[in-house]
Amino acid sequence: MRMPLLFAHDKTVTQPVVWVTTFVIIAFHIGALVALFFFSWKAFLVAMFLWWLAGGLGVGVGYHRLLTHRGYKTHRWVEYFLTVCGTLTLEGGPIFWVATHRMHHQNTDKDGDPHSPRDGGFWAHVGWLLTGQTMHNDAANLLPYVPDLRKDKFHVWISRWHWLPITLLGLVLLAAGGWKFLLWGIFFRTVLGLHSTWLVNSATHMWGSRRFPTGDTSKNSFWVALLTFGEGWHNNHHAHPQSARHGLAWYELDLNWYGISALRMLGLAWDLKAQKLNPVEDKTTAIPGRLAAGNNVKTLSLGMNGNAGG
Repeated sequence: MRMPLLFAHDKTVTQPVVWVTTFVIIAFHIGALVALFFFSWKAFLVAMFLWWLAGGLGVGVGYHRLLTHRGYKTHRWVEYFLTVCGTLTLEGGPIFWVATHRMHHQNTDKDGDPHSPRDGGFWAHVGWLLTGQTMHNDAANLLPYVPDLRKDKFHVWISRWHWLPITLLGLVLLAAGGWKFLLWGIFFRTVLGLHSTWLVNSATHMWGSRRFPTGDTSKNSFWVALLTFGEGWHNNHHAHPQSARHGLAWYELDLNWYGISALRMLGLAWDLKAQKLNPVEDKTTAIPGRLAAGNNVKTLSLGMNGNAGG
């Protein structure tokens, strides 16, 4: 029997199965399918709000642009709130998520990259979680990447109990709206969010346009940006990983950046690290595969008063 083309050269089929993770992911997908047979507009709207709360605020604004890259500063209580929102995605606690992403940036498309498409598209999307080496908060290869989070008692605690917020949320939804709220607000919403995040690992290293010659396969993808509230401008991000702004051109929708900007206007975020394109680079983005001639990006340092530095 021939191996399906999708898996023919994929690392996934050569690695042992991580049964606990595989079981949980399959169970959530089954729940998401069941949700389609119990549709209601209220449940759907609850799911869409939670998708943004967990995937946008939690992962994009919190896990990624704050905890991983420190693209801006905020109050400790805001950081902890965003972190709890991030746990609602079922993508693990902050120590696992941040360490894995920092590892990806250090070893992009090379040995040591946890989810490079060079090991197969399915591997990059989800295979690295279903099979291979089990990575957890205390994995020896992850700990060196998060010395800052390991010093914070809250991040250590929530990393160990990251499943608790989504469990409590499920009970609240069940009590408030019955099985429809639970199926849509937990199972369907979580699966949608998982695949959206996984597309950043897979699709934005396989298809899209390139603005910067980053030396890896990162690409900008409008449709992945829509699904992730702005995380799909991946080539921009790899060129300037500490920037809290990923959509560098005016037409590159970046809801997570707008959210961070809103926090700044409310006095809840400061020292924003952002990037600004010059007109030459702005014109090169629409050509798939075309590399910008230079790296002429200006850094904006936005304080609480909104003034821009050089």
